[in-house]
Amino acid sequence: MQAQQAQYGNTGGNRQVDSNLAAGLAMIGAIGPGIGLGIGFSKAMEALGRNPEAAGAIFVPYILGLALTEAIGIYCLVVSLILIFAG
Repeated sequence: MQAQQAQYGNTGGNRQVDSNLAAGLAMIGAIGPGIGLGIGFSKAMEALGRNPEAAGAIFVPYILGLALTEAIGIYCLVVSLILIFAG
């Protein structure tokens, strides 16, 4: 085992680096919700600009979609924090 570690130069000290790299990669999953929230907000504002009387019909589904979309980003954040502090 030590011969393999010496051959590849890995002495086990890179665990924190690996944990931080994995946490950064886990946060890539937050890109999708960010884009989705931006597109959804722009479409909601476009709809309200065309028909201001429909604000009540647009607001509730938009807030529900916002919460469900944001949950994905929060899950990515939780996974990355677990990888940082548990690793």
